[in-house]
Amino acid sequence: MLLDTASLYFRAYFGVPDSVRAPDGTPVNAVRGLLDFIDRLVKDHRPDHLVACMDADWRPQWRVELIPSYKAHRVAEERPAGPDEEEVPDTLSPQVPVIEAVLDALGIARVGVAGYEADDVIGTYTARATGPVDIVTGDRDLYQLVDDARGVRVLYPVKGVGTLNLVDEAALREKYGVDGGGYADLALLRGDPSDGLPGVPGIGEKTAAKLLAEFGDLAGIQAAVDDPKAKLTPTQRKRLTEAAPYLAVAPKVVRVADDVPLPDTGTALPRGPRDAGALDALAARWGLGGSLHRLLTTLTT
Repeated sequence: MLLDTASLYFRAYFGVPDSVRAPDGTPVNAVRGLLDFIDRLVKDHRPDHLVACMDADWRPQWRVELIPSYKAHRVAEERPAGPDEEEVPDTLSPQVPVIEAVLDALGIARVGVAGYEADDVIGTYTARATGPVDIVTGDRDLYQLVDDARGVRVLYPVKGVGTLNLVDEAALREKYGVDGGGYADLALLRGDPSDGLPGVPGIGEKTAAKLLAEFGDLAGIQAAVDDPKAKLTPTQRKRLTEAAPYLAVAPKVVRVADDVPLPDTGTALPRGPRDAGALDALAARWGLGGSLHRLLTTLTT
C-alpha cells in the first residue's frame, strides 16, 4: 500500500475541524486525521507493506523547464537554491514535521527522493512491485498506474477520509473511456488547471477520449494529424498541429517517473512502534490521544 501522503493530510486538514488541538492550542487536525485514515486503511485492507510517499520536491525543476506553467499558481515563494515554497494553509505547515516525526516513531516507512514528487516515488514502487498494489490518493493523476493484470488499483477518498472509491480499469473505462495506460494521454490532451497544464485548446475530456478510442494513443493521434486520410475534423487537425510543441514535452511532465533512485528502506508494516519513547513524547506534546492509540492497537493486533 502506497500513500500519497500530502494528498491525504491535505484532505485530513480540510475534513477534520481545526478545533482539534494540542494541549497548547496548536491545531493538530491534519495529524490526527491522517492517523485515523491510516488506521482505517490498515484495518480494512491489511497490507503487508506500507509506504508513506512524500514530496521531496513538489514542483521539480525538470518538469518546470518543459512546461513553465507547471504548478506555477501554487508557488508561495521562489527559491533559487532549492524547491520553491508551496502555498499551504498557515495552520497546516507546522503540522507536517509532526506528521513526519510520528510516522518515523511508529516505524512506518516514509520515503521522499530529492528532485521528485511523491507521485514519482509511487510510480517507481509500483513498477518494482511483484504483487498487488493499492495506491491511496486524492490525485487523479495516479489513475495512469491502474493495471488490472498486475493488481494495481487506486483507492480514492471521496468524502473526508472515511469513504473510498476503488478505481480499477473497469471504473476508468466507464468514467473516462480509457484504461490506466491511456489516462496520462487523456490528461495531457484535456489539460489540468490545478497543475497548470494547458492541454490542447478546444480538446476537452470527451473529445480526448474519442480521439484515443479512434487512434489508440497519443502517438496514434499525432500520426493521424500528418495523415490527410485520417478521420479528424479540420478544426481538430488545426488545434493539434498548433499544440505540437506542447505535445512534444507534455508526456514527460504528466507521466509519473518509474526510475526514481529509491533508498534501501524496509517497507514492512510495523507490528509495534520503532521508538516507543519518542512516540509517547509526541503523543503527550501534541495531544494525539485516541487517534494514535487506535492505530497502535490496529498495528499490534
